[in-house]
Amino acid sequence: MAGIGFSYKKYIAVIALQIVLVMTVLDVTLVNVALPVIAEKFAISSSTAIWLITVYQLVITMLLLPVSSIGDLFSYKRTFLTGVTLFTLSSALCAASQNFTMLVVARGLQGIGAACVMGVNIALVRLIYPREILGRGMALNAMCIAIATAAGPSIGGAILSFASWHWLFLINVPLGIIAFIIGWRLLPHNPVVDHKPPFDWISAVENMVVFGLIFYALGNFSRKGDILLSSILLIVGIVVGVFYLRRQFRHEQPLLPVDLFSNSMYSMSIATSVCSFIAQNVTMIALPFLYLKSYHFSEITTGLLMTPWPIATMIVSPIAARYVEKHNPGATAATGMMVFIAGVILLLFTGDAPSEWNIAWRMAVCGVGYGMFQTPNNIVMVMATPVHRTGGAGGMQSTARLVGQTLGATAVSTVFALTSSNSMGVTVCLVISALFALCAGVLSYTRTLGHKSELHM
Repeated sequence: MAGIGFSYKKYIAVIALQIVLVMTVLDVTLVNVALPVIAEKFAISSSTAIWLITVYQLVITMLLLPVSSIGDLFSYKRTFLTGVTLFTLSSALCAASQNFTMLVVARGLQGIGAACVMGVNIALVRLIYPREILGRGMALNAMCIAIATAAGPSIGGAILSFASWHWLFLINVPLGIIAFIIGWRLLPHNPVVDHKPPFDWISAVENMVVFGLIFYALGNFSRKGDILLSSILLIVGIVVGVFYLRRQFRHEQPLLPVDLFSNSMYSMSIATSVCSFIAQNVTMIALPFLYLKSYHFSEITTGLLMTPWPIATMIVSPIAARYVEKHNPGATAATGMMVFIAGVILLLFTGDAPSEWNIAWRMAVCGVGYGMFQTPNNIVMVMATPVHRTGGAGGMQSTARLVGQTLGATAVSTVFALTSSNSMGVTVCLVISALFALCAGVLSYTRTLGHKSELHM
């Protein structure tokens, strides 16, 4: 490894990125597990407790592109360290919260810190890893996310079995301190550029308004909230979005990277990401209803049945990363989506009373397909952008993920509201998942036509 310029110090620098990435992902799954406990502690309803998840994800969505732009213009390293500091301090504030309002505010601050970290993560990976092994860095990201996703519920349950909910947040403090020290000493600085345009504060505000209103409205629709209010917020968000887009086309280095969308490779990669995350989230949200209500498995068994997917993704991602070092990543991603579709179709035909094993291996097929897709798709997206715009590209990729996940959750809610039975709803959701995965696969394959030389690393 040293022969291609990847020193042990860079390995240690990568540890800082992965520690914080795992923290930000775990903070969703851990809190999910603790919601009933927190609701009882503060004497609030379950629907109110869900605000702990909503505010965290909403703040991240609103701020991803602004903080990515700040990283591009000033420093990925300083943006990352600011995010780590804020995330760590707000984690301590969460643990110290004396009432639910204080806890929600602290979770919002955590979201700001998480946005800073997520917005520049891919940019820092690109600066750390040489071009020829960049896929391994992307795969490590995917693997850490898969591990955190798979292990989160178990870790949360284990902590709650012997300690109070406060410790779900306190564990972030020592990890955050370690990540800050490593990052401060070893993370690289931005490449030197001749000219830096000023930060566009007006676009930053417009971005927050657009994504905040639209995502809040979509979430409210899925929760069957006030339809009139949600509709008004959605319309206002769309109107502001029109002015926001017009401003982006006039800006030298736009916050929303519309300049990068002129590159067909990049724009197709973003569209592919949105489709794939819709497919993934629709399936992941719908299946527990099938296992619990139709197959009558226990909560523990249902949780275990969801685990083969992220474990398979974790195993396959680094293999796919090494494979695309010498082969076409677009074609590999397209193949991954076809494998994913095969897994979804297999889940459609499990029968009326399948065994746990018959479900588990089908879930693993979905995970294998997603592992083959995710890392190669991210590689195509990153390599299609200039180095000095990697922050914006990475922020847009994370935004695409959140857009896909939100649309997927809204789709599941809508389908369940319109179908007459639970099993029918899940069937429709799996068909929708397969169709969006097919779109992602077709877009991935389309990128290989006429761009073969660009796609080879």
